[in-house]
Amino acid sequence: MEERRYRSAGGAPIALRRRQHSASCRELAVRCPRLQLCSLSAVTSAVWLAAYGLFALTENSMVLSAAIFVMLIGLIMYLHFVKIDQESLLVIGSLGIQVTSSYASGKESTTFIEMSQVKDVVINEAIHMQKVIYYLCILLQDPRDPQGISEVVPLFQSSKPRLDCLIEVYRSCQEILDQRKTVPQ
Repeated sequence: MEERRYRSAGGAPIALRRRQHSASCRELAVRCPRLQLCSLSAVTSAVWLAAYGLFALTENSMVLSAAIFVMLIGLIMYLHFVKIDQESLLVIGSLGIQVTSSYASGKESTTFIEMSQVKDVVINEAIHMQKVIYYLCILLQDPRDPQGISEVVPLFQSSKPRLDCLIEVYRSCQEILDQRKTVPQ
């Protein structure tokens, strides 16, 4: 298992863990930074200051109770539905590609794409907020038109790795896809 450090498009540190199970099976995982106690404390303090200000104006203790309730529910929803700790890509040449997102709460979301549906894995570019960003995506083959593309599945949407990290993942995927193309079915 090999781990390298990179940066995301936003400048946050990320880590790419690469594990080769066999010649035609690789797992590539991008770990995002964990939830920072500093940012959590800042948000909690801001909510509490606003709640205390409203309490001082209204002299109603329900304001403080509501602030506690909203803060706890908001934190649970953020950890369970928004904050992704790790995104992984398992490429098995004879079977398919499995994409997994692991949330901070422990929840995992997994998608499997059969290799017969995969046309190619490419690095695409987009313009966002006056700058060019790169992202890795899987091109799915159109069942009606073998030369066409039916869908584009973007990868690593949460971690948003920079181009140098994407190139390493791309090369690993292409090695396995090239093996699949040279081996007779």
